[in-house]
Amino acid sequence: MIDLETVRELIKPRMKRILDFGELALPPGQFTAFRKLVLDEFGRSGLESELERVSREQRRNGSEWAGPHSKERR
Repeated sequence: MIDLETVRELIKPRMKRILDFGELALPPGQFTAFRKLVLDEFGRSGLESELERVSREQRRNGSEWAGPHSKERR
């Protein structure tokens, strides 16, 4: 089973890289808005809450999350 904390740790460096590129490419005012958008999308109000929901559903159903490339789909 994939641990939610492991997924978070895999996402963090990629999110930081996206923010680094945005900071290099955008003027400060636009970067502030871009940073908020990225953090919202990948953070509590976006991907993280969706992952937590999927994790809860999988635990409730007694199944493990095999990931998007699993051959077994339910």
